[in-house]
Amino acid sequence: MSIGNSPEDERPFEDERVEEDREPARPSIGRALQQARIAAGLTVDDISSATRVRMNIVHAIEADDFTVCGGDVYARGHIRTLAKAVHLDPAPLLAQYGDEHGGRPAPTPAAPLFEAERIRPERRGPNWTAAMVAAIVAVIGFVGFTMFQGGDEGGGETNVAEGSTPTAGASSPTPKSKKPADPKPEPSDSAIAAAPQDKVTVRVSAADGRSWISAKDHSGRLLFDGVLKQGDSKTFQDSSKVHLVLGDAGAIDLFVNGKKIEDDFQPGSVERLTYTKGDPEAG
Repeated sequence: MSIGNSPEDERPFEDERVEEDREPARPSIGRALQQARIAAGLTVDDISSATRVRMNIVHAIEADDFTVCGGDVYARGHIRTLAKAVHLDPAPLLAQYGDEHGGRPAPTPAAPLFEAERIRPERRGPNWTAAMVAAIVAVIGFVGFTMFQGGDEGGGETNVAEGSTPTAGASSPTPKSKKPADPKPEPSDSAIAAAPQDKVTVRVSAADGRSWISAKDHSGRLLFDGVLKQGDSKTFQDSSKVHLVLGDAGAIDLFVNGKKIEDDFQPGSVERLTYTKGDPEAG
């Protein structure tokens, strides 16, 4: 007969010790993307506009539902796109997706898909329609040029016949040559400074790096939605208001109605701005 606790009574303590040794579970892919989006101050609508991924797909991925993506290849592409939009490294998320969904799919050979299209253009015959149009245009141009030259010569003979006999001291008129058209000037900061007073003019320049921007007019109509590379710029004009969303405001230089906005935007910060005809004096 044994006295004290039996080996079976001590087993719960061993289970508790094993439970303490376990590492904390990593967040799911959807949860990690959602937390990063909220930390960046972005809504699902902002992410959908910046990445061109539909809002229902963004909601589904954040809920770890990848069935709406249409397959592993598209799911991986959406994960990579959303991760970059919220400033996350996509590599760990893609590795986690591979662990949970059976690894990376084998690439589809591309050569058989395009073989027929590569042979097909070589069998096309000459484009006789285009050749006939070009010939007709050439004939019409030649006839018009000949008639124009003939009219100029006839007019010159008539003027000499009707005028008086030219004297030795008289000088013949010199035909005026046609001046070449002035080249269209490139847009510059001075053009912005001369913007009309009855409108609001906003210039966005990616001076210190690339940034996603979105611009809308006073009625909410989308003027631009995309990424500006470093050195690129966009100018927007409206009768009353211009609404902006800057994905990385620290990389942007703003000029409103010809004046530079000196706000101290931080790198990586998201800014929502609205400018009117009276800005920057009005705010």
